[in-house]
Amino acid sequence: MKSVLIFGISGFVGKYLSEEFITNGYHVEGSDLQYTENIPSEVCFTACDILNINAVTKLIKEKSPEYIVNLAAVSSVSTSWEIPSATISVNVIGTLNILEAAKTVAPMPKVMLIGSSEEYQQSINAITEDAPLNANNPYGISKMTQELFVDLYRKRYHMEIAYVRPFNHTGVGQKDNFVLPSFCKQSAEIERSGKSGVIHAGNLDVKRDFCDVRDVVRAYRMILENKNSSTIYNIGSGHAYSLSELLTYIISLSSQKIEVLIDSDMCRPVDSPIVVCDNNKIKMELGWEPEYSIFDTLREMYQYYLQD
Repeated sequence: MKSVLIFGISGFVGKYLSEEFITNGYHVEGSDLQYTENIPSEVCFTACDILNINAVTKLIKEKSPEYIVNLAAVSSVSTSWEIPSATISVNVIGTLNILEAAKTVAPMPKVMLIGSSEEYQQSINAITEDAPLNANNPYGISKMTQELFVDLYRKRYHMEIAYVRPFNHTGVGQKDNFVLPSFCKQSAEIERSGKSGVIHAGNLDVKRDFCDVRDVVRAYRMILENKNSSTIYNIGSGHAYSLSELLTYIISLSSQKIEVLIDSDMCRPVDSPIVVCDNNKIKMELGWEPEYSIFDTLREMYQYYLQD
């Protein structure tokens, strides 16, 4: 049985990626700072801080997995503005610790690292993998730095490192400091109250490419299993919707009257007007296609908060 070790398994994506691997016949080892109940029962969990190089090395040597996936990260752009040094520490130093540990194991495991569409330079066109990288926020800069080390370790140590640049993805379980869960939660709370209410929002004019997290983790598995580990893939739906359009849909799920209040404090210091993925490479080379509509995903998220 193939084995995979997932760092950052307690986070939003960890549950879904674990289930994707388990469904496809993998033995899954998982690690994070602490155990959470959303981790599937089939996962063998070990607590570990990726900033502790000794602990990371010990874990990888003990488990000796065929594959390693690092999901551990400061993953919010807005949070990265508040804690830029911690963002660099976790997203860069933590990644380096995993690479340093992985290269000491024989046979050397294949590693998957998660980049971001936030690495790219602003563009009004669909973004291909060849588009220039020029991040405009601490999170994006941390991912660009990580990617430079990926290239270095591939060349210097001949490591197999799969690298992806996912665009926005969401689903049930994502923290409500992200925009779409926030909208769904606020709308559901108003619906449960039985009276009219107000949703607070930032810049609704921006357009973003959103995927369902289940489509994204399926892409991760397909890319990790691909023998060519030097190709970088975008993961996205290929369609951009304005936040205004998505919020209007979420509000339509409620029977209550909902007013939208724009809060300037919720707007990013720097924001790209449109971000949309060109996903032709992964579709053509690996046969991946999104299976979920973002509107179906939003309805599931709204129903989840309605049951709270």
